Amino acid sequence: MTAFGLRSAAIGLAVAVSFSAPAVAAEPDGPTELVSRSEAIRISVQDQVGAVAMKDTAEQIALAEYYSVPDRKLLWVGEKGLNARGKAVAKEIARADDYGLRASDYNLPNLSGFDASAPDAVAKLADAELKISAAVIEYARDARGGRINPQSLSKNLDPNLYLPDPAEVIGFIAIRTDPAAYLRSFQPTHPQFEALRKELIAERNGTASAPKPVSNKPEDVVIPAGPTLKLGVKHGQVALLRQRLATPAKEGADEYVFDKDLRKAVIAFQRAQGGKPDGMVGSGTRRMLNGNASAPTQVVSGKKKIDLLLVNMERYRWLPQDMGAFYVKVNIPEFKVRVVKEGDEIHKTRVVVGKTHTQTPVFSDEMEHLVFRPNWFVPNSIKQNEIAPYLRRGGGFFSSGWDTSVLRRQGLRIRGVDGRDINPDRIDWSRNDIRRYELYQPPGPRNVLGLVKFMFPNNHDVYLHDTTKKQLFSNSVRAFSHGCVRVQNPDRLAAVLLGHDQDWTQAQVMSAMHNGSDANKVYIKNRIPVYLTYFTAVAGENGELTQFNDLYGHDRRMIAALNGRPIPAGLPDNVSVANNSNERRVTRRSSRRGNNPFASIFDF
Repeated sequence: MTAFGLRSAAIGLAVAVSFSAPAVAAEPDGPTELVSRSEAIRISVQDQVGAVAMKDTAEQIALAEYYSVPDRKLLWVGEKGLNARGKAVAKEIARADDYGLRASDYNLPNLSGFDASAPDAVAKLADAELKISAAVIEYARDARGGRINPQSLSKNLDPNLYLPDPAEVIGFIAIRTDPAAYLRSFQPTHPQFEALRKELIAERNGTASAPKPVSNKPEDVVIPAGPTLKLGVKHGQVALLRQRLATPAKEGADEYVFDKDLRKAVIAFQRAQGGKPDGMVGSGTRRMLNGNASAPTQVVSGKKKIDLLLVNMERYRWLPQDMGAFYVKVNIPEFKVRVVKEGDEIHKTRVVVGKTHTQTPVFSDEMEHLVFRPNWFVPNSIKQNEIAPYLRRGGGFFSSGWDTSVLRRQGLRIRGVDGRDINPDRIDWSRNDIRRYELYQPPGPRNVLGLVKFMFPNNHDVYLHDTTKKQLFSNSVRAFSHGCVRVQNPDRLAAVLLGHDQDWTQAQVMSAMHNGSDANKVYIKNRIPVYLTYFTAVAGENGELTQFNDLYGHDRRMIAALNGRPIPAGLPDNVSVANNSNERRVTRRSSRRGNNPFASIFDF
């Protein structure tokens, strides 16, 4: 007889012995039953474990390996149904909705009306044991951010997920005296997560405070930086433009398509503002449209507010439970950077982030060093897509030679493989690929990185830095960069960081920025965590909720994914990786301002 047959026979014998009159022993001193009821349940668990369907193979293996150990003690059931531990854990999982998860995602057993004397009682108890263990593993994963794959939504969503080991989850919960509390510990412990959670419960219960009155005026709608909007274009920002100009789409028409009526409204607005009435919305018209707008948007209520709370709670699952005693946090939609020490905010200032088509990615890393008076090394993507086309003079390769004066006008130099600068006029650009050369902008007042950059080496080639375009910090919507984060008053940020790490003074920072050596690299002794985040809802101390614009459309992507729907069309473009060096591809604008070919590079 096979092992399966032996187990089945043993279970059948246990059932018969347990639920009918005791059998007569073969010998006077023999046992009254060959297999105990608990042993029968355990054997049934081992028989059924291979049939448990889970989302992840590693989870299924962990479950099978746990119950494959001989004499493994049952965790959640006893002979008459769920034990106290099982009831406590099932109750905790049933409250998943209060934490921004869905209780319906977990296949908990239903033992209402359970009859311990029924022929299938052992099989039902085994099934309940397995279902609760599977739900425990899946709940722990979801609580730590495993419900959706951020990279499947956007390449710019690249957080470090801290997913628990399923074998450790089931192993540890088995020995905890309070398994429900252990399971709850996987939920984020950040104060903001708890504040948003309370707001979610209140909104669902209809007890949330009413949103503060806000203006419904069209002029309060913000149009973020992005591609040129013109006749025929389909883009998510077209819907915002319709709100701003009070020009709804015709019945049955796509509100994301720029039609003739919207073009007329744009022209009328441009004429009223004294601008060029070309009917296209570029950076200049955006500035006019956003003239009176403020960054925070109207706070929603009902289903929209619940969705807003859920996606922002989900983002806290992308962060470690312990973010560190001292860290830097950028909130992209808020255009702010903060330094936090021992849970207290000790520094805050404005930042400029990436445009909608050159987005600042969401990820985390560690700051390793600062560079005072830095060089700017031009990425291959910009060399090839932005600069090479403008080295050519006239219409051909040989008719008029090459015009390299544009490099000198921008203060750009070319360095060869031997490390020496090369006169660009001595290079035959018809035969040489510009990517072979190191193109850089030396330190100085025109350097696009300003006087200091804050380095946390990463796959996105993104960092924080100073800027020469300081007037942009006065804008309410500050999405103008190619992906890096430009910092207002970077000397103060440098003083806070180096003051904490190695007792630098503000005077030392100012000296390094203005009088120090070029490309002066100062290493951080104790690396500082840096988190680039995307929170569009923040709860205040008094429970008020502040909402920020969904600048890159990540809210809409996440709402769709969490609800199992396709990602909506017309969202801001994703930036792509240019080459194996992970340099960011920059899409050249079809129209450039004035005669400056590098307008899109330096944001003139």
